[in-house]
Amino acid sequence: MTRAAYQQFTSITTRWFDNDIYGHMNNAIHYQLFDTAVNGHLVETGVLDLHHGKTVFLVVETGCQYYSELAFPDVITAGFKVTKLGNSSVRYEVALFRNDVESAAAKGHFVHVNVDRGTRRPVPIGPFVREFLGRLMA
Repeated sequence: MTRAAYQQFTSITTRWFDNDIYGHMNNAIHYQLFDTAVNGHLVETGVLDLHHGKTVFLVVETGCQYYSELAFPDVITAGFKVTKLGNSSVRYEVALFRNDVESAAAKGHFVHVNVDRGTRRPVPIGPFVREFLGRLMA
């Protein structure tokens, strides 16, 4: 998997804390980076209002394949795209690239479900958000 396969990119600086006793990034950190890349983009573009929005996205599925090690002090570029857009759900694919390397060190996915903030029940993705997510389609 190379950078050319992705629609959107964001850079994330690793932290000393991200390394585990084996000297590389702990596998749980990869999931945090997926979440940070996508949700950061949604917040920055006004698609997601963390504090006042009537709806929020909850993660209901996630997975990751690891190809090579990442570690502090690497700079990670997260590439992501939408691979499926349903009525109330969206599936993202996210790849993590180490420094300037063209091949992904890890590739994962997660599914967001759009839910009412209060009831936590699924609700349809609104037109503005649907159009935005559609532009991230593979």
